[in-house]
Amino acid sequence: MTRTLMWGIVFVFSALIGALGFWGLSRLMADRDAAARIPASTAAEYIHAVIEANRTVYTTHVVDKMQEKAIVPALEHWKQEAALPLPAQFLIETGKLVGEKGLGLRYRLASLTPIYVWNAPTSDFERRGLEAVSRNPEQPFTGFIREGGKRFFKAVYADTAVSHTCVDCHNSHTNSQRRDYKLHDVMGGIVITIPVGQ
Repeated sequence: MTRTLMWGIVFVFSALIGALGFWGLSRLMADRDAAARIPASTAAEYIHAVIEANRTVYTTHVVDKMQEKAIVPALEHWKQEAALPLPAQFLIETGKLVGEKGLGLRYRLASLTPIYVWNAPTSDFERRGLEAVSRNPEQPFTGFIREGGKRFFKAVYADTAVSHTCVDCHNSHTNSQRRDYKLHDVMGGIVITIPVGQ
């Protein structure tokens, strides 16, 4: 065997081993990346858990306590008065701040019987979602939608009255379409929208 042929075989064999090694490493990295990805439905569950926990703590440990002790009330016009935002306004304001981050992630309150028209469902998906969570509050209504040529995962979770503050506000508000809410009733939904690419 000539020296040139031997080096040729070594070169081809080395190239083959290198290509196989590169392919194996790229597959391993792809598998690792795939294992690190979170399904959109799971991401929505995580986001909802944080929203729900923050709102419950704010309602029961801030608003209720401050009002019980007559320290500071929670009022609808809290920006103009020395007051706390109502629990619904707290969620709306935090949702606006998240939306301003430019990540495409959005969340808001919606209801079939909203106090203000901007809290009404904005699509057939939201209307069907609010109807579904009214019937079955434990099960979110989810699906993929397209808006402006982009694909999103959307989830509607039941929004329940966690405090008498929520019930009293909705039952006494002049714009309220419904005035018979009780503690733990479904008052509407939290709509979460997550960008998922094309």
